[in-house]
Amino acid sequence: MALLSYSIRRILMLIPVLLGMSIVVFSIIRAIPGDPALTILGEKASAKAIADLREVLGLNNPWYIQYFDYLKQIITGDLGVSLHTGASIAKEIGPYLAATTELTIFSMCFAVFIGVNAGIISAWKQNSWFDYTAMLIALIGVSMPIFWLGLMEQWFFAQELKWLPSVGRDNPRDPVQAITHFYIVDSIMAGRWDQFRDVVEHLILPGIALGTIPMAIIARITRSSMLEVMRADYVRTARAKGMAQFGVVYKHALKNAMIPVLTVIGLQTGLLLGGAVLTETIFGWPGVGRYIFTAIGNRDYPVIQSGILVIATIFVLINLLVDLLYAYIDPRIKYR
Repeated sequence: MALLSYSIRRILMLIPVLLGMSIVVFSIIRAIPGDPALTILGEKASAKAIADLREVLGLNNPWYIQYFDYLKQIITGDLGVSLHTGASIAKEIGPYLAATTELTIFSMCFAVFIGVNAGIISAWKQNSWFDYTAMLIALIGVSMPIFWLGLMEQWFFAQELKWLPSVGRDNPRDPVQAITHFYIVDSIMAGRWDQFRDVVEHLILPGIALGTIPMAIIARITRSSMLEVMRADYVRTARAKGMAQFGVVYKHALKNAMIPVLTVIGLQTGLLLGGAVLTETIFGWPGVGRYIFTAIGNRDYPVIQSGILVIATIFVLINLLVDLLYAYIDPRIKYR
């Protein structure tokens, strides 16, 4: 019951957070130089045509009226219409968001599996060659620019070895029939295992490039947390009882060391959903990062506002989920 009450309070707290985010985004976007009407009609458009379009789009209204008009739209679930394409943003953003979500999930699976296990073994074998090597790789991973790593992956694995594709989500000669727009799911639903393999191959290079920094951060946090927990009395007691070292580490120590690690995983997942612009650009990935980046170039205010608001909402929901998982992982945590 306490957990349910806490969940309701946290959900209600989303309202002022998202409202504040919408105000900030709206204000910053309006400060971007350029006229959306001029961008849509082109440089050769007449002054009258530009003035008429500005009136239709409501750009001549005071900023607070424009904001409240926008707020009324999003409250009813209407994200608006793209000024550049004329399509509904709610329908248009779906495939882009699915592409970024699929890439983020793949990247975080890679980052969590490698990072958590590397951190555990480093703490288990503290001051060993594995510990020094893993932490050196983690340091390099945090310091390595994503764009450089992505280009090196393309050069080595795609161009030189020709093992993996370098751009896109699937084979353009045999495209996946989009149903959910999650291509892994769609290829399985269609029973096309050749397409499934092709989609996974397209995910590997951008997924590793995007997941390298989270992997390094997770490895370092896991090691630090595990070293602290493994000095606890209950861990020494488990060893004194004759429990195997593997059971001590993975059964007793890991669960109690996961609180800070889980926090990092949640934050990094939210950051990847909105911060994959470089990776998506290098690998030609049609994700929401490129979608918003293109909208900025087109001065497409509704797309920018709605895209950032969607990402912010997902980020806050991920943090809420992480907070709720704390109680499951550590029963000592009580929500009052």
